[in-house]
Amino acid sequence: MRFVIVTGMSGGGKRTAMKMLEDMGYYCVDNLPIPLIDKFVELIVTPNSEISKVALGLDVRADQNFAEAESMLARMKKNGYAFEILFMDASDQVLIKRYKESRRMHPLSMEGCVEDGILKEREILKRIKKKADYIFDTSNLLTRVLKEEMDKIFVLNEEYNNLMIRVVSFGFKYGIPADADLIFDVRFLPNPFYIDELKNHTGNDKPVQDYVMSFAEAEEFLMKLTDMLTFLIPNYVKEGKHQLVIGIGCTGGKHRSVTLANEVFGRLKDKGKYGITITHRDEKLT
Repeated sequence: MRFVIVTGMSGGGKRTAMKMLEDMGYYCVDNLPIPLIDKFVELIVTPNSEISKVALGLDVRADQNFAEAESMLARMKKNGYAFEILFMDASDQVLIKRYKESRRMHPLSMEGCVEDGILKEREILKRIKKKADYIFDTSNLLTRVLKEEMDKIFVLNEEYNNLMIRVVSFGFKYGIPADADLIFDVRFLPNPFYIDELKNHTGNDKPVQDYVMSFAEAEEFLMKLTDMLTFLIPNYVKEGKHQLVIGIGCTGGKHRSVTLANEVFGRLKDKGKYGITITHRDEKLT
């Protein structure tokens, strides 16, 4: 039997993950009172049970001590019950935004201060996060991409290194992406903006791509960058990094950066067991 514990920050996407697991054929139980979990586990592991895939949702509640849940998981492990932990996360800024949009109260901030609730919850969950087998940061993760990555783990049983890479093209005139880990400036290449027939196109259009990639410097840059990233990524995985944001910028974020971000994405997407997405932040800005 495959047993998945789904937990994480409130607002991080736990319910979405549970719904996806249900669609994958998992028997899903959410918000089960902690004292009942032991009995539930005993029932589903009986030899005659027809249930082969189970997902159990655990979250922080104001009326429950999460330490009890951690003790329960320790007992399960000691008794030989195998399970995996899926941890759903997001940045504090994104969580605050989601709570404001939904107008819901954080379970640990009944007096109304969402930031305080998030801080308390992170402290409570830090131990179980360290033990998690899979961590998804949904701050910039499309639902479609989340499903693809979960399919790899829970349907196709592929190896997963817990690293989500996001390649972002941007324009320096609009500012550097605040969450970028690595920034690369491609303004050394000739700018298609000054060519009339290319000005109103973007790096997603073949004429611009052909122009940008016609320069030997573009290919050499990509070769060296891909080589460096191929070296760095396994070391980031080893270090325990869960999210890597690679920013590629030009002046306006429409031509050179978009072209080269697409190239980097294409060269990395089949290089390892990690998730990878691409975003063109400023492509549609004028």
